[in-house]
Amino acid sequence: MKASISLLLASFAVLSCSKAEPEPEQSAATTSAVASSMATGPGSTSTAAVASAAAPPAPVSSGPLASALHPDLLDPSKAKDKAPDVYKAKFTTTKGDFVVEVHRDWAPNGADRFYDLVKLGFFDDTRFFRAVDNFMVQFGISGDPAVSAKWQSANIQDDPVKQSNKRGFVTFAQTNMPNSRSTQVFINYTDANVRLDGMRFAPFAKISQGMDVVDSLFKGYGEGAPGGMGPDQGRIQAQGNAYLDASFPKLDRIKHAEIVK
Repeated sequence: MKASISLLLASFAVLSCSKAEPEPEQSAATTSAVASSMATGPGSTSTAAVASAAAPPAPVSSGPLASALHPDLLDPSKAKDKAPDVYKAKFTTTKGDFVVEVHRDWAPNGADRFYDLVKLGFFDDTRFFRAVDNFMVQFGISGDPAVSAKWQSANIQDDPVKQSNKRGFVTFAQTNMPNSRSTQVFINYTDANVRLDGMRFAPFAKISQGMDVVDSLFKGYGEGAPGGMGPDQGRIQAQGNAYLDASFPKLDRIKHAEIVK
């Protein structure tokens, strides 16, 4: 990948660096100022992305919506439980299972939020919407637009960076604004992502089983729009799984996630 670094904000940009990979940004439904200040990273969607979501309507989803299966997802205030010091979450996907081992002392706010999201069923029937070889795979936008609307501003406070973004470590995506983490998460594919440590990306977990499954997730669409041919975060938030299933049918998905003992 070339030197443009776009966070996951509107187009997933994070400050433009001289490095090659974008950052794992998450889309932020705030102002265009956020979008313009991001470069590529594990970021979130911004106004620009949300604006692009006003494009042609997507087909109606063929499956039950998350809010029907898990009504509590429409109330982010339900995400208030403190996580155990160490816990594991099992993810069942279209490529197999993997296990995330969370250490609360690495990033307490991130560990608590992830714990609540798994327990509430947030990740069930969601897609790995951004998978870039030798970089990372990102997930955590609901397939139900009503749920996305409720969580866009349900952010958590930043955690100090205590671990490095090495291969197999799990981190929340964010915009270039402080305290902007919400629901989007990424798994690092390479040790080269330690460059993200200085950008506030605080790992809270690691893959303890099934990294081969994570490696096998479909990457054929590449980087997300507008920097690549992959899904547009704004349209995912506005149109949900209907948009992804119609336009990006090869994406792998999370069937179910649960806390395991």
